[in-house]
Amino acid sequence: MNYKAAFEKAVDQVKAEGRYRVFADLLRHRGAFPRATWTMEDGSEKTVTVWCSNDYLGQGQNPVVLEAMHAALDAHGAGSGGTRNISGTTHYHVELERELADLHGKEAALLFASGYVSNEATLQTLQKVLPGLITFSDELNHASMIAGIRAGRGEYKVYRHNDLAHLEELLAATPADVPKLIAFESVYSMDGDISDIKGTAALAKKYGALTYIDEVHAVGMYGQRGGGVTERDGAQADIDIIEGTLAKAIGVMGGYITADAVLIDAIRSYASGFIFSTSLPPTLAAGAIASIRWLKEHNEIRERHQERAATLKKLMLAKGLPVMESSVSHIVPVLVADPHHCKMVSDLLLSDYGIYVQPINYPTVPRGTERLRFTPTPFHTDEMMEELVGALENLWARCNIARLGGVAA
Repeated sequence: MNYKAAFEKAVDQVKAEGRYRVFADLLRHRGAFPRATWTMEDGSEKTVTVWCSNDYLGQGQNPVVLEAMHAALDAHGAGSGGTRNISGTTHYHVELERELADLHGKEAALLFASGYVSNEATLQTLQKVLPGLITFSDELNHASMIAGIRAGRGEYKVYRHNDLAHLEELLAATPADVPKLIAFESVYSMDGDISDIKGTAALAKKYGALTYIDEVHAVGMYGQRGGGVTERDGAQADIDIIEGTLAKAIGVMGGYITADAVLIDAIRSYASGFIFSTSLPPTLAAGAIASIRWLKEHNEIRERHQERAATLKKLMLAKGLPVMESSVSHIVPVLVADPHHCKMVSDLLLSDYGIYVQPINYPTVPRGTERLRFTPTPFHTDEMMEELVGALENLWARCNIARLGGVAA
């Protein structure tokens, strides 16, 4: 077996399909976000504007967060010392879990190494704790949710995206005495649409199902205190398990779930992804605590963020750029519908205009729906937006990409 040839063939296939990913070598600069330095292959450097960061609120640059991390590093060192079960539980972890439970109006919380792990581990473990559990999963759920559901090896049913009529049809056809779980997201990050949380919770109550919501793209950004869309919609109490991340609006790294204390205790006791993973370093936990506390008290940053997203959409639509109609959140996806064109526009934006946005291709989104996904922050200025829209206008014409109405430029 020629193993090297097999790997080369696999990579060549991705390249032929126009979806080979090249990572830009970037360094952000404290106090200058969203500006960054791009180091090119020849070693030369160029200042660019980042338009695709998931640090949605710039909390990774917040002096309050950085000061807390410096203090924890100086006082307690770099690593956590091990898994939570052996030697890796610190007071920072305990304090952070209390802050997260309070943020989501729940009794308890549990930290994980990442949002991917919190989804995968929890959804898999629920099937251990609840034998015979049937999971009802939105068809556009994140890969980590799908991985967890499949890893549990239990029965699952996929319902059409945000289609509560289809979900009810599936629930009604399931025996009443079987344990059930509805797994969905609040903000779907690729389309920018938002689920009907109250409607989903009502169906769960009607058919005796638990509810699990992924709020990773909403935590910190919605609700008076940043508790997510569930807080904004007054639905926190209606959802059994709220999952989130510390790596996006919170500005650091890690994932978590919040729920009733007994449920959290069960996941803590059975989830391999928790039991066998080294805990977050004290520095990250300290930064997350500071970030969450700051965000709870500063709703103005969320208001500014929503205004920036609305302004960018308005500017793009005025130029006929195909902002996807589904987007009702802070995410601004612009449809290209071809992987080669998508990568071409991304490359030209970076090389010719100093604008960094990664192409979103299959398997992240279905084939034929390739897009550029823009995430404006409170720190993107009007001038930056005008530069971006002007560059897109030029490239849409240069690459002959369809505008609104399906007509090529």
